[in-house]
Amino acid sequence: MLALKLTAIGNSVGVILPKEALSRLKLDKGDTVYLTETPDGYRITPYNEEFETQMKAAREIMRQNRDVLRELAK
Repeated sequence: MLALKLTAIGNSVGVILPKEALSRLKLDKGDTVYLTETPDGYRITPYNEEFETQMKAAREIMRQNRDVLRELAK
């Protein structure tokens, strides 16, 4: 478990992530993270689960309709 420190940023409060956490999440300064509420508390992830679900559906549609999409692209 990593301890996170809260710090004042203007009128807001920010969380400082240790280098180990940034490395494991493959994050860098300026990247976006998502805070998701779970039954056990909160989870910080580097990707948006809703967007990933939408992209999975889009990939499946593109795979199923590959020929149609190729014709439309001409």
